[in-house]
Amino acid sequence: MAEHLVDLSRLTDEHVSRLSGALPAANGRHSDIRYIHGLPDIARAIDEALSGAKREILTAQPDGSRPSGVLKEALESVRRQISAGVAMRTLYQHSTRFDEATKEYVREVAKHGVSVRTLDEFFDRLVIVDDVAFIATNEDRTSAAAVREPAVVRFLRDTFNRSWDRAQPFPFVPHHAAKAADEVIPAIRESIKRLLVEGYSDKQIARRLGISERSLQTHIASMKQELGARNRLQMGYLLGRHETTLVR
Repeated sequence: MAEHLVDLSRLTDEHVSRLSGALPAANGRHSDIRYIHGLPDIARAIDEALSGAKREILTAQPDGSRPSGVLKEALESVRRQISAGVAMRTLYQHSTRFDEATKEYVREVAKHGVSVRTLDEFFDRLVIVDDVAFIATNEDRTSAAAVREPAVVRFLRDTFNRSWDRAQPFPFVPHHAAKAADEVIPAIRESIKRLLVEGYSDKQIARRLGISERSLQTHIASMKQELGARNRLQMGYLLGRHETTLVR
């Protein structure tokens, strides 16, 4: 959907080449695009770019909550830059508002002026450091492209900004789960309804929203009760009829 951050996992090497207008060289490189294979090499390339950041760091981190160790490493990798005044904005999914490690990380980076917002819907991982963007080139994100082509970087930055404008600020103070639920659960459930009507499986819906399948089942049970549906089949019918009524 154009309103959401583009599904970057579907940008293959060929797609990136097409966007940049460049033809692939025999060694898998372009003048403005470098392909990186393997998670260690991807991490090193991003760390190298972060160490030289001068103006801006943009990151989109999907799939819900991240381990506390990963968050600590993320903070250490940008601490010097953000302390020196490099602007940084990060997008998470709404589900991270219920994670204590993420809330602690947000409180810490906020001390340095970092802004964090959350979205209900799926987006893929994206890192932009000044004039270079890192995007996944396969579904499991074990390969990436470091893109310096100005037109592509500008497109990705604009896409990030459009999603940023739609996102909700992450609270920078201790935030009770009940309050977070009041803010984000309606949006999560609207996404669940739409994805169910569109025919996505429970596993796909959970991944797109950054929640566990168990949490998804809890939401669905509440939605069935709200609709007065006796089972999933009847709930699907009622949701589909509601969507049809809205379109008319």
